[in-house]
Amino acid sequence: MKEIKVPELAESITEGTIAQWLVKKGDQVQKGDAVVELETDKVNVEVNSDFTGVISEFLKDEGDDVEVGDVIAKVDESGEAGGAPTEESSEAAADTSSEAKEEPKEDKPKPAASQQSKPQEEQKTKDGSIVASPAARKRARELGIDLSEISPRDPLGRIRPEDVDAHAKGETQSTAPKSEQKKEQKASEKTEFDKPVERIKMPRRRQTIAKRLVEAQHNAAMLTTFNEVDMTAVMKLRSQRKDKFVEKHGVKLGFMSFFTKAVVGALKDFPYLNAEIQDNEIVLKKFYDVGIAVSTEDGLVVPVVRDADRLDFAGIEEEIGRLGKKAQKKELQLAELQGGSFTITNGGIFGSLLSTPILNTPQVGILGMHSIQKRPIVMPDDSIEVRPMMYIALSYDHRIVDGKDAVQFLVRIKELLEDPYDLLLEG
Repeated sequence: MKEIKVPELAESITEGTIAQWLVKKGDQVQKGDAVVELETDKVNVEVNSDFTGVISEFLKDEGDDVEVGDVIAKVDESGEAGGAPTEESSEAAADTSSEAKEEPKEDKPKPAASQQSKPQEEQKTKDGSIVASPAARKRARELGIDLSEISPRDPLGRIRPEDVDAHAKGETQSTAPKSEQKKEQKASEKTEFDKPVERIKMPRRRQTIAKRLVEAQHNAAMLTTFNEVDMTAVMKLRSQRKDKFVEKHGVKLGFMSFFTKAVVGALKDFPYLNAEIQDNEIVLKKFYDVGIAVSTEDGLVVPVVRDADRLDFAGIEEEIGRLGKKAQKKELQLAELQGGSFTITNGGIFGSLLSTPILNTPQVGILGMHSIQKRPIVMPDDSIEVRPMMYIALSYDHRIVDGKDAVQFLVRIKELLEDPYDLLLEG
């Protein structure tokens, strides 16, 4: 038997959750075939088999948390798809079948003689006996290990074959994966309700989003400043150029390219907003990799438009469209999510009028766009006109960005958007 293990995923990723098995028990697989999809903190990745053979056993189920190096399945190199089970699998199947038949009889009274031969897991709870699967008992017998000496990782106390193997290698529960220890701790912290509730496991990506947002608020001196932009000129320009733009470039001329170009222009004038803090140093970035927040079913992700200063409007729109489609299909690669220098988020597409975006650490600035609403505006000649207005918000890290620079940064964006022809010339 050969083992399929969770491989090294990336430098910053050490664990994941089994999203779905791509094969079934008994399926024939070739070396290099994808067998399981893992959901990690940032992206979904496929794990390939390093062997050719038949899937003989799954050691982890969909929804289970796994760490790098964990054995998740076994491959029988000498087996055939749909063929007769091996002696080992037959014994395991027999044990499982026996367990399945005996478990429903737990609550039925038994003679004293039969009580002694009953699996110990049926005598649990009240008499303190050991809870173990038949496969675990078989493995313990083979290794000559006393089940009472084993510390199970299962929060319910059930001993599994991997617990037996871990004990044989000298490991204890204290060396169990942190994720398992956290499960046990959290299980005792759950609040019980008198009225009906539904418990839904938080997806790994949502857990990561929650953790990073809290970290951002704890680790940065975050402050938000606001301004408003008259979108008349941008909307007029889009209306004039949209047909020719699509005809020439094959993509629509959206608002995001205007805002991305305006952000790049403002960052060049206020470089401390294109920086990050590392220990006691300020790292000023001489590149403009702008993250564009994208909402997906699993939560917000921020793919990065690389070298936005070198792209024209069409290039920015194409890249945003490409990354957005990959985000919806869960096909983003880690490299497409890492290393951004500034972020733009558009809550306006959902109807948001005003918000205070949270920093995408370690970045020190994020721009929030909002809904466009027609409002009466007093013009320079004191006349009143109805104009399409948008509130914009800049959240920044006050540790290295002064309020004056933050305010002027927004003013610069406002100026560039209200006279977008300069952006077109620069682009």
